[in-house]
Amino acid sequence: MNRRLVIGLGLAVAGLGWWGLRAGGLDTAENLEKRREEVFQAKDQPMTEQPSENADKKEATATFAGGCFWCTEAVFLQLKGVKSVVSGYIGGRLKNPTYEQVCSGATGHAEAIQIKYDPSLVSYVDLLEVFWSTHDPTTLNRQGNDVGTQYRSAVFYHDEEQHKLAETYKEKLEQAKAFSQPIVTTFEPASTFYPAEKYHQDYFNQNPNQGYCAVMIRPKVDKVRKVFHDKVK
Repeated sequence: MNRRLVIGLGLAVAGLGWWGLRAGGLDTAENLEKRREEVFQAKDQPMTEQPSENADKKEATATFAGGCFWCTEAVFLQLKGVKSVVSGYIGGRLKNPTYEQVCSGATGHAEAIQIKYDPSLVSYVDLLEVFWSTHDPTTLNRQGNDVGTQYRSAVFYHDEEQHKLAETYKEKLEQAKAFSQPIVTTFEPASTFYPAEKYHQDYFNQNPNQGYCAVMIRPKVDKVRKVFHDKVK
C-alpha cells in the first residue's frame, strides 16, 4: 500500500519496534532502558564492537531498510556522529529506478537509507540498536500499512565485519526474546545504492506539518529522542 493513501486517514501508528516505540502504548523510559541492557548482556558476552582495521577511519557507511525511508531517515539524522543520511533504493535489478517503479514492487529494490557516520562517535552496533528498535522486523515485506518487498527489513552490509555484527545482534535479540514472532530481517551484500528523488531527501524536516509526518513520523522521532537521549545530537 502506497503511503500516500495513508496520509490523510489519521491512522494510529502501527507497531514501530519492541522498545515501546508505538504511539498507542509508549513504555516508560526506565523499562526501555532495562530491555536494552537485557539484549546487550544476553548469553555469553556483552554486545560490543571489537577493534578493526576500520577503527581509525573518520567516516564509514551503513545501509538499512526498515520500511518508509522518510521515517528511517528522520530517526538516524538525530544521532551523534551521523554526518549524513540519504534516502534511496538498493537491492534491485533495474538501474536508476524511479520512486514510482520501486513502489510497484517489480524492480526488487528496497526503500533504504545510506548513512555516513564517524565511527569514533557512533559505532555500527549503536546504529544496529536504533535500527532494530524503530521498526518491526517480524513482518515480512511489510511495515504497518506499507506492503511489498520494497518495504522489507534488511541490513545491507558493506564488509564481513558488518555482516557478522548484524548476525550476532540478531542472535542476541532472539536470545532475549525481544519479539514474540521470528525476526525476518535479511542480510544482503550492499549493491549499487541509487539516491531517491530530491523531494524525498530530508523529508520530515522539510515537511514537519504534513499529515503523514505529523501522524506517523513525529511520534517515532520524539520517542527516539527520549529513549536514546545519550545518543542524539
